[in-house]
Amino acid sequence: MNLKPFFSILLAGASLTAVAQSHLEGVEYYNADQLENARELLTRNYNNAATDKAIANYYLGQIALDNKNIKEAATYFQKGIDANPDYGFNYAGLGAVALRNGNAKEAESFFKEGESKAKKDASYNIAVARAYYDVDPALYSNEIEKRVAKARKTNLKDPSIYLFEGDMKKDHDDVGGAAALYEMAATYNPTSAEAYVKYANLFNRVNPGFAITKLKELLSQNPKSALGQKELANAYYNNNDFANAAAEYGKYVNNPNHFKQDEDRYSFLLFYGQDYQKGYDYATALLAETPGNFTAQRFQYMNAAQIPAMKDKLPQMAAALYKNHKADPQNNKLAAIDYTLIAEEYSGADDHNTAIEVLNEAIKVMPENANFDKQLAMTYVDLTQLTNAAKAYRGYINKTAEPSFNDYNQQATFCYYAGVENKKDNPAVAEEFFKEAEQNINKALEMAPESYKGRKILGDIAMQRATDEKGVRTAAKPFYEEAIVYLEKSDDPSRYASDAKTMYNYLGNYYLDQKDVVKAKENFNKYLIYDPNNADYRKFVENLK
Repeated sequence: MNLKPFFSILLAGASLTAVAQSHLEGVEYYNADQLENARELLTRNYNNAATDKAIANYYLGQIALDNKNIKEAATYFQKGIDANPDYGFNYAGLGAVALRNGNAKEAESFFKEGESKAKKDASYNIAVARAYYDVDPALYSNEIEKRVAKARKTNLKDPSIYLFEGDMKKDHDDVGGAAALYEMAATYNPTSAEAYVKYANLFNRVNPGFAITKLKELLSQNPKSALGQKELANAYYNNNDFANAAAEYGKYVNNPNHFKQDEDRYSFLLFYGQDYQKGYDYATALLAETPGNFTAQRFQYMNAAQIPAMKDKLPQMAAALYKNHKADPQNNKLAAIDYTLIAEEYSGADDHNTAIEVLNEAIKVMPENANFDKQLAMTYVDLTQLTNAAKAYRGYINKTAEPSFNDYNQQATFCYYAGVENKKDNPAVAEEFFKEAEQNINKALEMAPESYKGRKILGDIAMQRATDEKGVRTAAKPFYEEAIVYLEKSDDPSRYASDAKTMYNYLGNYYLDQKDVVKAKENFNKYLIYDPNNADYRKFVENLK
């Protein structure tokens, strides 16, 4: 990682509480290691009256250096010198260019010239130390140590010293050491967004609560910092606190130094914070401002899909979103939730074929997302295409790290019906599906040995494999009797009334065929427990002799 310059001259009294936009906003982002954001702000504010062009060019040159655009960097540094030859840091920039080109003596000459302009500024020495560090910290270790020592001698309380040393600690994975040094930098300049953000970012993923605390401290000292507002919103997001993330982003997008692309994310956060109406209204306003904003269109639909009053508008919105995606799939990309919601809308409108098209594309784009396969399977069920449903759900099972009992049961059911669907025209294919159903049943029973469902399906499969009428009327008997035992042991057998009736009716007829009227009536009467108002069935049982 290349380390970034940080100068006390730009920190002391450089809070972003001022109304006028200048180079300071870009500097803040640069020192927080957000180069592209820094470039945008420096360029956006370059011609503002409050911008010091010598400083702006220095940082634009540093960004070019970090991106290995050495000639471009030299041009910026020279423009900075032309703007103000007494600003020493651009000479340090040219020295950094010379180092990158392998000219250490020339670099030292530039460093000395800049030092003569900087007037014993500790942060200038840190800038030179960073220039050496970014090229080769081992080769130039002596030069780095000398410059840091000189900075300390000049001003021990200059925060740039502690940021530089903290960055070096971080580069060596010494999180604790880096945190202590970043905290020192913040102590010496309490309005320093860079110090707090670097500190918070050490913990943003592993301890977002702590990061939130530090960023709140920053905003208590520097409430207008766009960087601080944005980073606090991100910390809340990492902590799965979407409502507070949206609230902080709401402050950030009203800051004149926010980035246009972050406006879209605000709608996203409003969605995950469940403030759907506000998210919809905000995305709609963005679309009115920039009608071609596909991301805003996505979030408008995403939020609208959660608002009951928008129900009648959703089919048209889904179709428009999908049409714009298809027109330019490279630039108008959909996220997982977009595919899911669009497919649901087409299915709800009975356009299952388009829903299938959407889901097949989703699977191609995001093959690791098992939920698309599951949704595709259910869409095929709506079309009563059980073979396709079984194939799609197989994809879901195969992509799921630990399928559940219900997953195996569901696939067993799909495979059973796929076997039935293929039995007449493709008996070999049907048998493969029956075998797959059995495999899934066995896995389900390993997880829940007292489940009745799989045993019933085994009985159903036995009937389908029977080669004559007698076999059909007898094959399921042992499976159904075992299944009935577990069904009756369940907490609420009435939940499974349909299966209970099927099995008791089958067993009743089995015993009737065997001339065992007592057992036949016993099973028929149990059937009536689940269908007590079936007068015809009751009359049939009463007449059995």
